[in-house]
Formats: sequence, structure tokens, C-alpha cells
Amino acid sequence: MNRRELLRTLPPLALPFVSGLPSLRAAPASKKPPQRLIFMFSPNGIVPPQFWPDQPGAGDAFALKPILQPLAAYKDRLLMLKGISNKIRGDGDGHQRGMSCLLTGIELYAGNIMGGGGQPAGWAKGPSIDQVIKDQLQADPTTRTRFGSLEFGVNVPDRADPWTRWVYAAANKPVAPMNDPAQVLARLYGQTRGREHITSILDDLSGELARVRSSLPPEERALLEEHATLVRGMEKDIQEAAAAPDFRHKPPALEGNLTVDNDNMPRLSKMQIDLLVSALANDMARVASLQFTASVGGTKMRWLGIQEGHHDLSHDPDLKADSQEKLTKINVWFAEQLAYLAQKLDAIPEPGHSGTMLDHTLIVWTNELGKGNSHSLDDIPFVCLGRAPGLKMGQMLAFQEEPHNRLHLTLAAAMGVPLKTHGKPELCSTGPLVLS
Repeated sequence: MNRRELLRTLPPLALPFVSGLPSLRAAPASKKPPQRLIFMFSPNGIVPPQFWPDQPGAGDAFALKPILQPLAAYKDRLLMLKGISNKIRGDGDGHQRGMSCLLTGIELYAGNIMGGGGQPAGWAKGPSIDQVIKDQLQADPTTRTRFGSLEFGVNVPDRADPWTRWVYAAANKPVAPMNDPAQVLARLYGQTRGREHITSILDDLSGELARVRSSLPPEERALLEEHATLVRGMEKDIQEAAAAPDFRHKPPALEGNLTVDNDNMPRLSKMQIDLLVSALANDMARVASLQFTASVGGTKMRWLGIQEGHHDLSHDPDLKADSQEKLTKINVWFAEQLAYLAQKLDAIPEPGHSGTMLDHTLIVWTNELGKGNSHSLDDIPFVCLGRAPGLKMGQMLAFQEEPHNRLHLTLAAAMGVPLKTHGKPELCSTGPLVLS
């Protein structure tokens, strides 16, 4: 059995390469409300005149442009950051470095994946900030949760390369998002058909695995063992979830027989957001990510009356008014997904504490590019929604090409994880960004 055959044999839930398994039991009760962090990604840059307010750096004296109008009800809980740059250079094209360096803040390894320009590249050389925060929280019994972090995808392409991965467990270890709501439900709550087949998959493969293991070099044998540990941990997750008492929040009902494809994206988005909120409400994780498609995402948003692919439109010149209008509609749709996520969190009271879940959650919406047709890594859009310690919401702040590594430090501190560096150390020399 070769490696590809082996991976095809493993259950779909084994494919995301995640850490923190086997699962950890729920954390002891804490007097403080849990602080949560969600990263949300949409691709191919923005339309700057329809996104950035006309009063950069004007504090709370800013008006929302059309793309951000869906967030108007949450303006007092918005923090817009202009002038944040991805200063990571080296191998890879703008999309590759924009995507795989977005949360890692460090260069890509040399590799053989050729982009549209620049040098071919491999995976990132370090972990993403969400995983660094997750690991620190999991090391503390008072903030430990069952999964630590959860990675959700909406129509992420069925391939693995630096354009499709922004979460990294460690150097050279990208994490695949969970792209199918049915698989997410199975992982979270143990509700899946044929559970007995999933729980026995490694036993059925024991002979084949032993033969493969004996013929592999040490580094590949270690990788195989990591995959086996991952599958065993997920089997345990499913068994424990099936036997667990009633959750405080019931899992959402999903549409049946819904395929993961282009035209189902609006319904898939809603289901994934419902599952994400349900998992956070049941304190299964304090850190999560929500990834819409991927860098160079070519979704055709026909439900908006747009027939062209998103990536193709993003390359059209600014003077092509029709394309600019369509790109604006696409980004408005992404803002609507963020608004739906905020509404769901805001509708759930924080148990044992004042306010709602949104009052103790920070959502960070970002992109791999500042502008699609120039592949700019400057003015990367960062829109924060919700609340977190040390961040003053209801304002817009303008910076001058500040490294996004500094923002990572600020977000980590808001989660109670102070860091001196993240990613490329020299880009952190002036410390966290001050957002108060």
C-alpha cells in the first residue's frame, strides 16, 4: 500500500492535521468569562474605495463604506485597522505568501509549488498565531477545552498547497480546515452514520499499517504514527461525544444530502457558522478559524448574479467599472457572513456572566491581499468585531506599513498569552500594536 492509497483508506476526519490529540477533558470552572478568538478569511483582496472610510485615523468619527454596511449594527464594536502590511518576502508569489504567511508571520520553505510569479515555494516555516495561542491555553487547566481550536472551511478547494492553507500547527505542518458540515457535526457531537466503521478503521488496517511501517524511513514512519494517533484521538472524540450528557446548546440541524460545491456555498456557510457557534457555546474550543475558499479562490457567485470567477474579476483593472461593482458585491456578501456570525454570538447570553458571547469574543476578518490586481501585501484589511481586553472598539486606526506580526502579538496578549515575538523576530522588535 503506497502513501496515497493509505490516505484514501483513512476516514475523512483524519485528513486535517491538527494537534492536541487525544482530546482533553473540559477545563475546570473559571470565575472569569472565557475569552474567544475567531479568525475569518476571504480571498483576492478588496475594493479599497468601497471598503476604507474616508477619515483614516479619525477614531470613532468614520462612516462605513458600502462593503462594511452589513456591520452597521455593530459599529460600536468594530475596530478597523489600516496600514498593516505583510512584510514577509522570500520564496513564493504574492498569493502564496499572502495566504500561508498571514497568520504565521514567517517565510515559506523553498519548494516545488510554482505560483504565478516569484520563486516556487513550500509550506511556512513556523506555526500560525491561532495555534500558538491555542497551545498556551491548552497548557493551562483553567482554559483547557476539549479541542483547543477548531478550523472550519467553506468551499475550500480539494487540494493542499500554500494557497489553500493559512493555519499551521508547526513549521511544515499545515492544518486542513473541516470543509463538510456533516463531518464537522460527526467530530463535534459523534452523530454520524456508520460510526462503528470509523471506530474500527485502524484495527482493520493493522496488518497493512505494520507492513507499511516496516518499509518506511524513520521520518516517514514518524509521520505515519502521527496520522494513526490523530485517527485514534478522533475515534475517542466520537465515542465520548456519543456517550456525553446533554450539551448546554443542542447541535444545529443540518440539511441532508447537501454536496460541498460552488452553488451551495451560501447554505454551507450558514451551517458552518451555526456549527462554529454551537461548539464555542459548549466550550469545546476558545480559538477557531473560518476560511472561505482560498487564495486565488475562483468561486462563481451566481447567487449574486455574477457569472465570472472571483479571482478573474480581482485581476481586472480599476477602470473597469462593471468588475469593480461585482467585486464590491462579493465583498459585501463576505461582510454579511461576518454579520451573521456576530448575530449568532450576540444572541447567546454568557452563562454565569453579564453580556453575550459576542462581548467575550473577538472576530478578526482579514484577507491575503490588500488589492487583488496589484497583489499588494500592504494595507491588508483587518476588521475586528466583538470585544477583547486591551482593544478599544468603535474606532478606526491608521498606521504606516506596520508589520502584521505586531498585531499578532496584540491579539495574543488579548487572549492572555503574552508573547515577545511571533514569526520573524525582527518584525516584532517594537512590540505589540497599541489598540486601546
